[in-house]
Amino acid sequence: MITSPPRSAFPLDVGDGHRLHVEQSGAPDGLPVICLHGGPGSRMAAAHRQFFDATRYHIIQFDQRGCGRSTPRGGLAHNTTAHLVADIERIRQHLGIDRWLVFGGSWGATLAMAYAAAHRSACLGAILRGVFLASADELSRFFDDSHQHAPAIHARLAALAPPGARSKLANWLPAALLAASPNDQATLSVAWMAWENALDNGATAHFTPPTGDALAAAIDKYRVQAHYLHHNCFVQNGWWRDAATAMAGLPMAIVHGTQDRICHPDN
Repeated sequence: MITSPPRSAFPLDVGDGHRLHVEQSGAPDGLPVICLHGGPGSRMAAAHRQFFDATRYHIIQFDQRGCGRSTPRGGLAHNTTAHLVADIERIRQHLGIDRWLVFGGSWGATLAMAYAAAHRSACLGAILRGVFLASADELSRFFDDSHQHAPAIHARLAALAPPGARSKLANWLPAALLAASPNDQATLSVAWMAWENALDNGATAHFTPPTGDALAAAIDKYRVQAHYLHHNCFVQNGWWRDAATAMAGLPMAIVHGTQDRICHPDN
């Protein structure tokens, strides 16, 4: 499906020194839907709009705190799940939308659940794609238990860790990246990106290490992601059970690929 270009874009000051980049696409009078990008640390993408008919939906997207064209890029202060949930609600109120659909994939699905649980009355329904529940088991599966899918690439990432941490990258890597020197942050970010690419696209998929501005953006992305993962994504263990209870009766659709190696179907 061809995506429609954004018809408007604007910065939104949400306090704490953060300004969000917000875009609107599709039909101004259409059914409103907020599209939540993944990560944490990634950014909105035009491809996320392809799931919605631009003649029927009013599509809202934004770059989360520290991400994409929001400023400060890579900012970690005042950047938690609770802040992002509050930002989503701030956008709804700013646009004068009564109720909207909430759509998100991967980390975006986490945020969609957290927002819908906190602001159920503002939601028409939720669409979750490639669910991620921000659990320790999911992170262990991603960083450690999936090594057999691309052993050589995983070995290059593991080699950056001390010997005693190489089988527990989920515990070691986020803290290590946050504490690393700028040069080591670049090395860790590129290795992390290569591993993610291998899981997402296959062990033989082409990967070109980023340089210049692309490298700087990658470092900011993985610093934000490390910040969230190091703090258990700022949620309590089993948080999703309470969220599901709060969302009871809300129309919902869940779509999950059987071959998803980033967010495993067991989620």
